[in-house]
Amino acid sequence: MKRTASPITARYLQNAAVFYLERYASSAEGLRRVLRRRVSKARMLEAPVMDNVDEAIEALVQKFVTAGLLDDKAFAQTKARSLHRRGMSGRLTRQRLQVAGVAAEDVEQAMAALDDELGTDPAKRELQAALAFARRRRLGPFRAKDREAYKARDLASMARAGFAYSLARRVIEAADPDALDEG
Repeated sequence: MKRTASPITARYLQNAAVFYLERYASSAEGLRRVLRRRVSKARMLEAPVMDNVDEAIEALVQKFVTAGLLDDKAFAQTKARSLHRRGMSGRLTRQRLQVAGVAAEDVEQAMAALDDELGTDPAKRELQAALAFARRRRLGPFRAKDREAYKARDLASMARAGFAYSLARRVIEAADPDALDEG
């Protein structure tokens, strides 16, 4: 039995965009990608697609940007704050924001705003993120037993998360988390 898809019209695109934005925070480029995916699925299922669909998507995205429903700067700041709390390194945070379609200057503004909000410099922010990552993954001083046996594995995990070797080593080799907070 062949699955059928709804015809792609301007109203369908608007409803799909509103439905998506009600559930997820998104950048303008992210919304474009979602709508284009819907169109390609409809084409794959041989549903009727309006002639100027790319222009309709672009007009819809611009309409949402003008209305204030899409704001790449606010999205970048919120996402950077969230990733920092989860223990994401600055390098990986920048990368994730760029993949989400946020412009480079908005990424830099979000990182600077994060430093201002925390009242710290980038090095201190990285240490806070590394501690959050180690706590969440139970690495280094947060590991209950066999710390020395897992030291190389913990360092590799920190490196994959985007932290500098010197910072990762400092966190993993710390006697306890309080020693890092003070120093």
